Amino acid sequence: GENVAMYCLEDRETMPASLEEVEETLAENIGINNSWGPKEFLVDDKNNVTGVVFKKCTSVKDADGKFNPQYDENDTITVPCDYVITSIGQRIDWGGLLEGEKGMEFVHGDYPKADPFTYQTSIDDIFVGGDVYHGPSFVVNAIGEGHEAAESLHRFVRPTAASLTLGREH
Repeated sequence: GENVAMYCLEDRETMPASLEEVEETLAENIGINNSWGPKEFLVDDKNNVTGVVFKKCTSVKDADGKFNPQYDENDTITVPCDYVITSIGQRIDWGGLLEGEKGMEFVHGDYPKADPFTYQTSIDDIFVGGDVYHGPSFVVNAIGEGHEAAESLHRFVRPTAASLTLGREH
């Protein structure tokens, strides 16, 4: 696009981006607009997006440090646009996946403890990677970890299973 802008809830100091990512974004002439959250998507009569109304985010977390955005509903801006790409942070919802399993060890809340090379958890036949292993990060890292976890799983289920680590590069 000719004009690209990013809006996020967090202020510049606490937004989930490295200094390098911020510098690259600015070098690409992408505007970074901090402390704004979407209030409404505007569409025309053909259901094509025409803009976004943002409301000022006054805080992202509550007193306990939990995600709980607060807004000033009276402080809004309307941004005309042709396209909107949304990115929403997520957390792990195990649902019933671990039901009946005993011995899963967790660190930092819902993140399973796993071997950093094989991605095997404390339950031998469960392997993890990406956001489930360490929380939000770069997509390319998650893809790489998924590849390595898949290799480990492949070795684990083979009838002639040997080592999860021999013959692999760190």
